[in-house]
Amino acid sequence: MRHSVPVSLLTKTLLCTALLGVGLAGAQRQSTLVVGGDFNDLITFDPGVSYEFSGSLVAGNLYDTLVAYENNNLKTLKPRLASSWKVDKTADGSRITFKLRDAKFSTGRPVTAGDVVWSINRVIQLKTPSSFLFTDVANFKVGSVSAPDAKTVVMNVPKTANPNIVLAVLTFNVGAIIDSTEAKAHEQGGDYGTGWLKDHSAGSGPFKLNRWDRNAQVALDVNPNAFRRSPIIKRVILRYMQESAAQQTALNSGEIDVAQDYTPDAFNALKGNSKFKTQKADSFLLQYLGMNSSKGSVFEDARVREAVRYAVDQDGIIKSLLQGMGRKNQTVIPLGLSGANNKVYYPYDPAKARALLKAAGKENGFSVDFAVSTGACAGGIPCQDLAAKIQSDLAKVGIKANIKPMVNSELLTMYRAQKAQLIQVSWGPDYPDADGNGTPLSDFNAKSLAWRNNWNDPAASKLAQAAAIEIDPARRLALYKQLTEYMVKNGPYVILYQPTRPIVTGANVSGYVLDANGNVQFEKVSKK
Repeated sequence: MRHSVPVSLLTKTLLCTALLGVGLAGAQRQSTLVVGGDFNDLITFDPGVSYEFSGSLVAGNLYDTLVAYENNNLKTLKPRLASSWKVDKTADGSRITFKLRDAKFSTGRPVTAGDVVWSINRVIQLKTPSSFLFTDVANFKVGSVSAPDAKTVVMNVPKTANPNIVLAVLTFNVGAIIDSTEAKAHEQGGDYGTGWLKDHSAGSGPFKLNRWDRNAQVALDVNPNAFRRSPIIKRVILRYMQESAAQQTALNSGEIDVAQDYTPDAFNALKGNSKFKTQKADSFLLQYLGMNSSKGSVFEDARVREAVRYAVDQDGIIKSLLQGMGRKNQTVIPLGLSGANNKVYYPYDPAKARALLKAAGKENGFSVDFAVSTGACAGGIPCQDLAAKIQSDLAKVGIKANIKPMVNSELLTMYRAQKAQLIQVSWGPDYPDADGNGTPLSDFNAKSLAWRNNWNDPAASKLAQAAAIEIDPARRLALYKQLTEYMVKNGPYVILYQPTRPIVTGANVSGYVLDANGNVQFEKVSKK
């Protein structure tokens, strides 16, 4: 049984109120936006290192990229630090030339082309979790990006990379531009300022980091030097609240303004309630199971992985747990992106699952550790409720899944070390293109999800790489059809569903838009 407000959450609530005066009335409260959600995946605020959903949400408000997509318009790149750009063909590939706008960092220093070059080279040299976006997707190396003058940035893209995808990659927080002078001043042992940037900021975004009280709150203050400065909201507080019930209580009392993890039943109960605004936010997230396919593991055999896919009751999850707050998807490309494949390849079929296990020599079943978050899963349902459903489904075919709950930061650390046997987690593309899922989920060499699951399949890598650089739209779609079909049969994943995110705000909140990548532009939010 779940308690409505656990003692630990009450303690955190009191701590946050005491530290930042969230209970203040009047103008201060009017200019403060308080968001309740599960932010336990936060590990660092360094945009070149952060690779978590909450980290990307915060980085997008602390830092600017050269270009960006606004809300869910994925057809038109918008200028950010770059006022203009052009793509030219060259003998070796292509060249992208950017002209920078006049902008300042939160320190007051001007943003220069030198800062851009340093920020990109830094990610390449640090070999961070997201470095593959520059090294493997853009095929950059140190020297690929140059600064002919203080306002001009030139990127030389080789033939092995698609310049359109390079532009899309630059919209992710790995493309954030850091005040190089400030970061260098805090370097320790050649870490490029990573230790300091973990809990400080040096960007030009609309906010700057005030403080991070781990496992309790994050506070952002308006950046007075920002060119996209917030006119209304002067402080944003992200309150750690894993339990949906705690978020509901806090929203009802006015303690928070936004709740990001309402359960589907609580969300549906708000219909017609004038005290709140509800938002069903589209998402490119995929909730999935990852199966560690290392040599000697139970999941090394593709037949065992396929058996797990047939064993999971996907329709039951969507209808009963999500109450319709999710779509059925079984392939690695999210619906809504070009290259997605909505065909149903593995209907719920326990008999088929048992036959596959028998063929793999596992007719007596097996036991496996099942790593699960203690927080909310995509679509607002408690991760442990989802895990219990999957545990029950797997038990029917002889697989004993031993649930091991842990907070997201611990879960992700273990996963990135390739130590999860069976894991329940979600993934969203780093940039809104099919390659944002195609490469990390399929290509072991990218050292992302395929790597974390110890699944090294040269055929999948080759398909992903070919699709990534293909310019012709029809040929590219054909390649992604081949890739999705291949991954359904051979990959180390069970795609559970593609969620709709339930967002609830107070009736006085306007402009809170969660895009399909899970980001919010806080400078566009206002309160009456």
